[in-house]
Amino acid sequence: MALTLMLLLPLLGAVALIAIPGDESPVERWIALGTTVLTALLAVVVVAGRHEVDAPWIRSLGIRWHFGVDGISAALVLLTALLTVAVVVHALAGRIPAGGSGSTFLGCILLVETGALATFLARDAILFFIAFEVVLVPMWVLIRSFGDDHVPDERRSDASGRFVLFTVLGSTLMLVGILFLVHHQGTSDLTELARLHGEGISRSLETAIAGMLLLGLGIKVPLWPVHTWLPPAHTVAPTAGSVLLAAVLLKMGTYGIVRLVVATVPSGLAALSPVLAILGVVGILWGGLACLVERDLKRLIAYSSVAHMGFVALAIASGSDTGLQAALLGNIAHGVVAALLFFVVGDLKEQWGSADLRTVRAGLRDTSPRLGIVLLIGLAAALGLPGLVSFWGEFLALYAAWSPAPDRPAMLLRVCVVLGTVGLALAAAYSLRVARLVWSGEAGRSADGAAGPGVAAGGTGTAAAAGGPVEGMTGAGAVVDARGARWAVVLTLAVVIVVLGVLPQLLLGVSGPDAARLITGAGVLP
Repeated sequence: MALTLMLLLPLLGAVALIAIPGDESPVERWIALGTTVLTALLAVVVVAGRHEVDAPWIRSLGIRWHFGVDGISAALVLLTALLTVAVVVHALAGRIPAGGSGSTFLGCILLVETGALATFLARDAILFFIAFEVVLVPMWVLIRSFGDDHVPDERRSDASGRFVLFTVLGSTLMLVGILFLVHHQGTSDLTELARLHGEGISRSLETAIAGMLLLGLGIKVPLWPVHTWLPPAHTVAPTAGSVLLAAVLLKMGTYGIVRLVVATVPSGLAALSPVLAILGVVGILWGGLACLVERDLKRLIAYSSVAHMGFVALAIASGSDTGLQAALLGNIAHGVVAALLFFVVGDLKEQWGSADLRTVRAGLRDTSPRLGIVLLIGLAAALGLPGLVSFWGEFLALYAAWSPAPDRPAMLLRVCVVLGTVGLALAAAYSLRVARLVWSGEAGRSADGAAGPGVAAGGTGTAAAAGGPVEGMTGAGAVVDARGARWAVVLTLAVVIVVLGVLPQLLLGVSGPDAARLITGAGVLP
């Protein structure tokens, strides 16, 4: 009952909100906040009790209404439910983005939560696909209708259009792979497919199915070179959309690879692991290099996401249970870190009017030190600093790739590990660059050309070196420091980053036994 209620509550809340006409009202606030809080509480109950529901759905096709939680999905369920509460609290503490009614905005957030939770809980491959697609339309609405009102309408249309076209292409490839898998195995039950572990399928067919699934899900992750839809979507999306996109939707892609590829067609994945590892490490380097020269803060975080997902891909390519644990931990780590960064940058962009690093502004240490401190924590986590949560996912990914499973190309993977460490150096470089420009406010003296006299774009200030005003020091451009509910949201995420960095066993202990069983084909749920 708790699991069923957890899935129904956000869906019913979304329907109620979308049905309410007009702008934001106290009723809408209570519906959105109450629904997400109750859903989060139910998520804790469901995860703690490892709940499961299994009932016939479409009998003629053998499809069942089968949802359940295990060690592979437990942390993702909690991440989704708790972050949705944070997104709603953060949105209600400020201004609902222009472009539509507040009820529609909040309803779309709840629909995204519904689809994401159903995806992480689905135990039937067809049900998984349906849940996966539920998030497409509400996320498109968030980007298209509630996107940055400082950019032209055609840019919002282009970004949302790319999002739809790429994800629909990925969904089509994923569906074809699922249908081939279900047809040849005679079942769509993910537990049974994991138990079969590719038994009865030829190596060539396994490789073909794995290829279709990896390509379709790789677009969702996204892996290089099918990542080009992500930076425009993040740049245009409202803060709520960026947080959900980075912290939840991208995780659906990597989770799908674990459930549909690692568990069901292991030989096909082994054959394609060199390709997956190479794409992962190219993404690490490509994302890092792009971040070194990127001028928009939101696009920079988007490119850093491509790099972080590259480590997850490299971990999966290793074929070991350590690699699988690294991928699962890296998923959660990136979700928390990206959420923190997008919350902070969203607040800054809302007050600055843009997130352009070329605009010379006063340093956050002088105008809003609390926002600056949590931004530094997020940047430190993004570069993989030991003691913070991202370190463990990236370190274990490199460790697993250095000592891969016996059926993986060890020499190639070790080359990828060396290149991956270069990516860590790039992450340190771009994180320190952003810290210097935003925390210290030294953009006017930047040696890399991020800003200079007369080149401020979209802001009110000019270079301090030229003697002009610096944005953030005058009344109109002053940044109000984090306070109230918004401060509580970012502070909580910063604490989680530190706690999980010091105690990674809180996550590894949950996923460890089930990750080992999934790798060996023992299934997960009884």
